Parts: sequence; C-alpha cells; structure tokens
Amino acid sequence: MAKRRRFTPKFKAEVVLEALSGESSQAELCRRYNLSENQVSTWKRQLLENVETFFESTDKQSSESAERIVQLEQLVGRLTLALEIEKKASTLLD
Repeated sequence: MAKRRRFTPKFKAEVVLEALSGESSQAELCRRYNLSENQVSTWKRQLLENVETFFESTDKQSSESAERIVQLEQLVGRLTLALEIEKKASTLLD
C-alpha cells in the first residue's frame, strides 16, 4: 500500500508562488516535485480564496488580545481591592 505524502505549508506556499509568478509552468512544477496538476490547482485555489483573511487575522487577533487584557486588568483590580479589604478587616479583628 502506498504511503500518502504530507507537505508542509511552507512547501505548498513555495510551489504556489512559483506557479503564480510564471517562472515555471504548472506542468513543470508537477514534474519537478512529482505532484499532480489537481493538487497544485487545489493549493492555488485555497491560497486565492483565503488571501483576504491573511491581512484581517492580525487585526482581529490584536483587538481580541486587547479586550482580554482589559478584562484581566479589571479582574486584578477587583482582587487587589478584595485583598486589601480582607487585610484591614483582619487587623481590626486582632
């Protein structure tokens, strides 16, 4: 039974970028890397369909991280206040 090959995202990107640049034809790339034309076409289609999200992802992650930081800072503030109240209460009871 033939073992399926796995390709790294870096390899896929290199092949697709070379195909899109026109340096080599898709057929040449397929022969060189022993790939089917359908595979290279699939990788090209996936890249072109998802290219917009490349620029959005960093902005979205940054805003989500900023929101999470605000939430955590608020939690730290509440816990600090609660701890100070407990310390004062314990000194008054001693």
